[in-house]
Amino acid sequence: MQVKQIKEFEPFDESDETLFQRIARDIEIQGYSICPHALNPALVESLYRHQLGLKDEQVQKAGIGRGEDYLKNHFIRRNKICWINGESSAGQAWLSWTAGLKTFLNRRLFLGLFSFESHFAHYRPGDFYRRHYDAFRGEANRVLSVVAYFNSNWTSSDGGELVLYKNEDDREGIKVFPLLGTLVVFLSEEFPHEVLPAKRDRYSIAGWFRVNASRENMVDPPF
Repeated sequence: MQVKQIKEFEPFDESDETLFQRIARDIEIQGYSICPHALNPALVESLYRHQLGLKDEQVQKAGIGRGEDYLKNHFIRRNKICWINGESSAGQAWLSWTAGLKTFLNRRLFLGLFSFESHFAHYRPGDFYRRHYDAFRGEANRVLSVVAYFNSNWTSSDGGELVLYKNEDDREGIKVFPLLGTLVVFLSEEFPHEVLPAKRDRYSIAGWFRVNASRENMVDPPF
């Protein structure tokens, strides 16, 4: 894929404004938005190349929970992650773009989004993530989930689809192929979801917008 190198990424060009409007409309109407091939190709290329260049010591086995409750359980989740902290130019571009999305959604939908956390996710052949919620009702932490994909020429035989279920009783769900540039945004408390076993290397970012749940003697998010 031949694209220009990112130097400075502006989150509010015309194409992004149109995408932000689509996401806001979808969230307001149905609580989720699936946007195939929607991300800026230069941003996608930068993030993908950075993820491929991560060193072994920069990634870790993914787990469940956070802080003292963090647990690695390979029966529920098998993949590797690397948190995005903005130290790389690719990470800075991604955080700039998501900051623009946060500002737009707060103005349009009054969600009160306060902070954002995200990580690169690498699913090797055989890796998966069982059905789960990104947040539980009443915890007031993760409000909106964001997933971006970096995989070219993905087919149904490659597995690894995200399955987004509309409610607890839904057993069929909506399957999303992790195709290059595809973006998925959904309300974290409302939609259980899973990642089916991948049959080839699968690259993505998973992220979450959070509200400010800080209280006396406790800062949230904790990092």
